[in-house]
Amino acid sequence: MRALANEQQIGRQRGHRARALSFALALSLLGSLAFAPIASANFLTLKHGGSPNANQISSLYNIILYIAAVVFFVVAGALLYSVFKFRAKKGAVAAQVHGNTRLEIGWTVAAALILVALTVITFVKLPKIINPPNSSTGGLVLSASVTQPTPPNGKKVTVCVQGRQYIWRYTYGNDCLNNAFASKLPYSYQLMVVPANTTVILDIQSTDVVHSWWVPSLGGKVDAVPGYTTYTWFKAPKASTPQRPVIYHGQCAQLCGRDHAAMTAQVQVVTPAQYTAWLSRQSDLISKANAQVTQLRAILTAQGVLSSNGNL
Repeated sequence: MRALANEQQIGRQRGHRARALSFALALSLLGSLAFAPIASANFLTLKHGGSPNANQISSLYNIILYIAAVVFFVVAGALLYSVFKFRAKKGAVAAQVHGNTRLEIGWTVAAALILVALTVITFVKLPKIINPPNSSTGGLVLSASVTQPTPPNGKKVTVCVQGRQYIWRYTYGNDCLNNAFASKLPYSYQLMVVPANTTVILDIQSTDVVHSWWVPSLGGKVDAVPGYTTYTWFKAPKASTPQRPVIYHGQCAQLCGRDHAAMTAQVQVVTPAQYTAWLSRQSDLISKANAQVTQLRAILTAQGVLSSNGNL
């Protein structure tokens, strides 16, 4: 019996050691994942660096985050201290007190002052988030629309962003909201190309359901609502080089259907000269593709495959 008891005790000890080892390995694995540089990147803070308004949004977010963190730790620390210091004890009788009037007035005033400070800081930073600056390059495309955000000198590049299930279409140029005129403008899908150091105004629409344009490094997200036009802007300071392309990645931020996860967005920043050349090249490619489609349509119509109105 004693030998059997010893074996059972040894088995229990081995089981405890195995569980402890497994727990230690799990903790080390979770720690390596949690503290990896890539895993913790922007874990608590916002992406920024691609545009001045994105930097201002990130700065305002960080200020609020740090103040909220201080308040949380002060309140949580006071709570834990009170729970430990004044915990129930056998035979002890709690003192019946009215309260500390000065303390109550103090924390009420402190909370009010924090809210006032946050309000002031927010309104100080809002103009830099909402109002676009001048283009450093002087601008490439001018727009006279009074409903769009406009730099002080009025010079900007306008891109119409159209959300579709499940892709983004970009039309480049002034009056891109004018359907009759927009058909003659260059366009692209998914990848937006813009010039560096130029204020880019985005006119955002949707053809079907609610989408949300969001490239975190370039600023806040803006909803694309059917029947409405919303606006935002960004100004990317750095252009791509052969060694280091500058491409910002984004994602539709509204659940727009079953392929929502595939509705990604990319913004490539190039020099103004490269942007002008890209627009010209894109227009030529679209014109050639349209000519080929027109020629094919004429052949199929002549063969009787298509009717005169283009139906099969």
